[in-house]
This record gives sequence, structure tokens and C-alpha cells, in this order.
Amino acid sequence: LPDGGRIVFVRKIDDTAGVTKIRVHLRDMQRAFGSGDFSMPMFIHMKTVPGVKEMADLRSHITYTETDLPNGGELRIKTTDPTAIDAVHRFLAFQREEHHAGSTP
Repeated sequence: LPDGGRIVFVRKIDDTAGVTKIRVHLRDMQRAFGSGDFSMPMFIHMKTVPGVKEMADLRSHITYTETDLPNGGELRIKTTDPTAIDAVHRFLAFQREEHHAGSTP
């Protein structure tokens, strides 16, 4: 998105336990990322994730908003800072590639 992006996790089947895990994970990401802690994606991927240094450094210029969706949720990442926007876009591009996920409208 022009002002950042979003991470969306949605179950394709009715799965109350799975949806609960998704929402807890997104809330954990919201708290961690908002405080500049990007150890979770670096631990998961076992390498430095593009954009996280800048996102951590510019954390006061980025907002993270978790919203419940039917069968899942989303984490909206938003900023007006051009350097942060570039970092968010690099971070999300890496995530899409690593998780073999397509872009969603």
C-alpha cells in the first residue's frame, strides 16, 4: 500500500482454535513491532530480514493496528515517513517470498 502495507492471515475453513491462534499471533506482532522488537521474524527465518533495522529505528513513525477479520485477522502497518515506507515494503516483499504468499488487494 502507498502508506505501508498489511499482513493478513485467514483460515479457509471454520477452525475456531486456528482463528484464535492467528489473532493472538497478530496481537503479539503488533506489540513487538510497535516497540521495535523484530526478533520474531529473524528467529523464524534464521537470517536478517530486510527492512527491520529501519522499521525498528523509525518505530515512532510507524503504527501497527490489528483488526479481527472473519476467520482470521490483519495487521495494518502504516506510516508517512518515506524511509519507513520503503522499509515496510522490503519487509513485506521478503515475507511474501519466504512464505510463498501472493499479494492480496
